[in-house]
Amino acid sequence: MIKKKRVVVFGIFDGIHEGHRDFFRQSREYGDELIVIVGRDEICRKLKNKTPKHSEKERCLLVSQEPLVDKTLLGDPTLSSYQVLAQLKPDVICIGYDQQKLREDLERWLSETNQTVEIFSCKKLDI
Repeated sequence: MIKKKRVVVFGIFDGIHEGHRDFFRQSREYGDELIVIVGRDEICRKLKNKTPKHSEKERCLLVSQEPLVDKTLLGDPTLSSYQVLAQLKPDVICIGYDQQKLREDLERWLSETNQTVEIFSCKKLDI
């Protein structure tokens, strides 16, 4: 059996829009299976200083209904722990054009845990 190339993306996804769909399209080009990690409500409050309009469960459901998404999971309850990545063992992580801090944090975690995962940055959708 041939192993699928697993791509993981992160986000809050508080209401899906064309920018999110484009992010999924671009990310999907890097592999066969797209897994979306939806940020928890508490993480959103810490990172964005606001409560999402939709609950974390509602946001997971919205993302899971997108045709390009193979699997949707809630992120870790603790910021920067990346337990979900340790379990998933992705081949690729794609980040959005506005997720540079996430990239730096992921690179730190990957280095500390002696893991090698390619990280690609997606481009902003020109509307």
